[in-house]
Amino acid sequence: MESCREIELEGHIIDSGVMTLVFDRIMDMGGEFEILTFNVGKQKTDTSYARLRVAAPGERQLDAILSELHRLGARTPEISDVTLVPAEGDRILPKGFYSTTNHPTFVKYRDEWLPVERIEMDCHIVVDEKESRALCTPISKIKAGDAVVVSETGVRVVYPERPRKVSTFEFMHGTVSSERPSEAIIAKIAREILKMKAQGEKIALVGGPAIVHTGAADALAKMIREGYIDVLFAGNALATHDIESNLFGTSLGMDVKTGTLVTGGHKHHIRAISEIMRAGSIKNAVDRGVVTGGIMYECVKKGIPFVLAGSIRDDGPLPDVITDVVEAQDAMRRHIPGLGMVVMVGTLLHSIAVGNCLPSYVKTVCVDINPASVTKLMDRGTTQAIGVVSDAGTFLPLLEKQLEGKGEC
Repeated sequence: MESCREIELEGHIIDSGVMTLVFDRIMDMGGEFEILTFNVGKQKTDTSYARLRVAAPGERQLDAILSELHRLGARTPEISDVTLVPAEGDRILPKGFYSTTNHPTFVKYRDEWLPVERIEMDCHIVVDEKESRALCTPISKIKAGDAVVVSETGVRVVYPERPRKVSTFEFMHGTVSSERPSEAIIAKIAREILKMKAQGEKIALVGGPAIVHTGAADALAKMIREGYIDVLFAGNALATHDIESNLFGTSLGMDVKTGTLVTGGHKHHIRAISEIMRAGSIKNAVDRGVVTGGIMYECVKKGIPFVLAGSIRDDGPLPDVITDVVEAQDAMRRHIPGLGMVVMVGTLLHSIAVGNCLPSYVKTVCVDINPASVTKLMDRGTTQAIGVVSDAGTFLPLLEKQLEGKGEC
């Protein structure tokens, strides 16, 4: 027996492509739709409204379709209060729990729409009933007795809309190409950075060791010194090779200036780690004059916070590296609020990790020499990212040059 239900969509649903996504999702999942009402905005500032009847061969299939449409901002005409079920234990979710998107989300609680605070993808919603607050909470932070939202009833997702005027980021939103003019793209990114800094917004950089290997460390260090970067997310490798470069002029034993291997250079990164161990921390090494330049030096001197998240393959690691992955996630999350942009350069795993914590309204630039790395970040849910296929050693010096010239291409 065919099952059907009605949904509503409202906003700039035509020019943002939401209607097309809705139609495609219904048909791809074996459903049918009938447009009951469609009021189209007459000017670009006007919103549109659509009411659809969605049908599927069975109730389970219909539920699956509606769940996908919900994530695109669709809602049922009659909205009840959100359903809350207490967690039976720490890190145990009630059956039927709601899983968040990274889009702005609201829950209806006691006839009031509460914004879900610190939204990020693949987490859950806990309602603080005393304070009337809705909190985005990862499974690792669920406590026994927490009032957890189950089902999509009473939950509203606001899907990102295309800005009413052309944005710097609209020129390549959601696409990846190695055939775009890199210098022109970098100039636009530089202008966006300058604009955001003028507005008082914060910018984070997620970096991999390729920044040092390709000779781009000086450019990034200068960007930090000039105040363009407000927080650094990286791993053991970036910090280690940056310090190795300062102490020995090498990165992974290779002379950074000539690109030739140095005799005995294979142990330089271990010697660099040992020197920081001797000092007790990167900051102590800077304060004592052991480290005299580079990315980490500028972070310390400028007071820029950094989060170094470890991995199982790390040498050492450096004493500043957080080896507990849950603790590292928490450290990153503390710096996410207030970010207006994140620039990710040459690190797939750290880019995905940070991307998973970002709301969809944070502008995100992913730079990698491998187009597949950029695409994978978007496929993992960071759909707001724009991709720049470029070598770190080309991208960062050009970006720093554009910033120095105040974004003039």
